[in-house]
Amino acid sequence: MKIGRYEILDEVGQGAMGTVYRARDPLIERTVAIKTVPIAQLRQEGADAESRFLREAQSAGRLSHPNIVTIYDVGETDGIAYIAMEYLPGATLRDIMNKGPMPLDLVLDTATQMAEALAFAHEHGVIHRDIKPTNVVVTGQRGRIKLTDFGIAHLLNSEHTQAGQMLGSPRYMSPEQAMGREIDGRSDIFSLGAVLYEMLTGRYAFDGSSLPAIVYRVIHEAPLPATSLRTQLPAAVASLLASMLDKNPQARPDARTLASALHALVPAAPEMPAPPPSNRISRLLPILAFVTPVAVFLLIGVGIIVIGHFIAPATQPVPPPIGSSQDAALQPTEGAAADSQPSVVPTETNHPAQKPSVEADAYLAGLDKKQVELRIMRTELLLQYTEQHPDVIQVDRQLEQLGIERRRYLRQLQKK
Repeated sequence: MKIGRYEILDEVGQGAMGTVYRARDPLIERTVAIKTVPIAQLRQEGADAESRFLREAQSAGRLSHPNIVTIYDVGETDGIAYIAMEYLPGATLRDIMNKGPMPLDLVLDTATQMAEALAFAHEHGVIHRDIKPTNVVVTGQRGRIKLTDFGIAHLLNSEHTQAGQMLGSPRYMSPEQAMGREIDGRSDIFSLGAVLYEMLTGRYAFDGSSLPAIVYRVIHEAPLPATSLRTQLPAAVASLLASMLDKNPQARPDARTLASALHALVPAAPEMPAPPPSNRISRLLPILAFVTPVAVFLLIGVGIIVIGHFIAPATQPVPPPIGSSQDAALQPTEGAAADSQPSVVPTETNHPAQKPSVEADAYLAGLDKKQVELRIMRTELLLQYTEQHPDVIQVDRQLEQLGIERRRYLRQLQKK
């Protein structure tokens, strides 16, 4: 099967209006994702929906940013419109959120990357219009976040009112969008605030038993304070979140200001714990926890023996312990000739190097302990899942955050 020049490899998923495929571009031997929608169905969304689809896909294709999925091509063939884009074998943010509450450092890092993507897009005149967890991909490559469907998601989304006037995802749309008014980048900020609220609390910012009830709350009601659901939430985070969810667009920060504010709030040291391993493989944890340090100690011991064999002189006697009876016999008697006194060869042990403070040792030891725990957990998870599983991706992100913090802290110690 082919769509345009692209050779379809398999189906990735289906949405309300179209299908997503994994495909191969034969011109440059590249794997891509192909998102399709029947043209007839697209036209039901409006007389100019087809032309807007192509126009906005082309605009989004001009965006080149690490946190935005790259669009390679757009076109029509055999009654369908399609977009060829970067293929990402990761999990969506929705997959991650469904596993339970996220650590604060990962929540803020995720929101920061999303804000960076929005800032770049807004500065280039592109509004997303449908920020929600399913449009965010976590790749697992250094915890990279990618926003998908810039400018076109609202054209591919059937979550609208019975009258067909409101396109988008009601729980995440801004009040002005819900009322059908003209929107700008500040609408995306409100939507990001709704996603951030859910990442922090595990609950929708705006929910209800029906679509009208949800829309009413979006337009007229403030969500329950996040601090009432996550009592340890820093006040600065809660304050920034409230500004993002302000009903007045003028009171919300722009995306660039928001990205800077979020970045400053990311905690230095990542939180624990990581996602729990499955029950079936958790029995291996005590074994791995025992075997890992034992193997390390054995390797260190063998290394010391081998190094000592090659660098220590064969005739050199082993010095007796300090304070032993032999030690007293080696001391020169009063009046002995100066040349009879034993010479002392200066070594590093004669002048011990200054060690980091106890606090520094304890902090680094804590980071190292977390890394060991996460690596053991990752090994467990990979016995059951692939590297694209949300639990594995979350552990990879925590390991990356720990590595960054460890390097930062060591640089600080070196400057002292």
